[in-house]
Amino acid sequence: MDANDRAALRHKLIEQRLAMPDRLARAAELQEVLRVWLLRRRESTIGAYWPIKGEFDPLPALYRWGEDAPERQQRRIGLPVVDKEHRTLRFHVWFPGCPMEEDAFHIPKPKGTEEFQPQLMLVPCLGFGPCGLRLGYGGGFMDKTLAEMQPRPAAVGIGYAQGFLPLLKPSALDVPLDAMLTEEGVVWDREG
Repeated sequence: MDANDRAALRHKLIEQRLAMPDRLARAAELQEVLRVWLLRRRESTIGAYWPIKGEFDPLPALYRWGEDAPERQQRRIGLPVVDKEHRTLRFHVWFPGCPMEEDAFHIPKPKGTEEFQPQLMLVPCLGFGPCGLRLGYGGGFMDKTLAEMQPRPAAVGIGYAQGFLPLLKPSALDVPLDAMLTEEGVVWDREG
């Protein structure tokens, strides 16, 4: 699949996602799937994303995860800050009511909070295919960030089931996901 085909596919998937008449009901189901999936995880730091273009909003489930921390365990949630020079993402602490500002792409990011490297990253998926394949917006920020992080965090795709692309082929720079969650449940999980 060439770049033009992927651009057209991205456009189509965004339109489909925005037009889903039951998107709010699907989002509620995916909140529950994410909350239950997080119960068995041991990580104490998660990098997430600010939802755009009809993406699922993981922040309510993550806030609850942070509040449910066992005694003596501090859990941290981070949102990405774009490093334009290196075309990667850095994660800064986020919490409800956190001061925010727009990044270079007009997406809200935490303002003046501590940077950290997450142990687990929730990765928004415009589309997804078999065995860890993901289709994002085409900027390469998530893949490059995952490829460069040491140690590499677990990468968990989050998206709606309508984005499943059974014939999706990897591009040269794709970094495979470790798990994929939709409103229908856990699609795959390399650990489970």
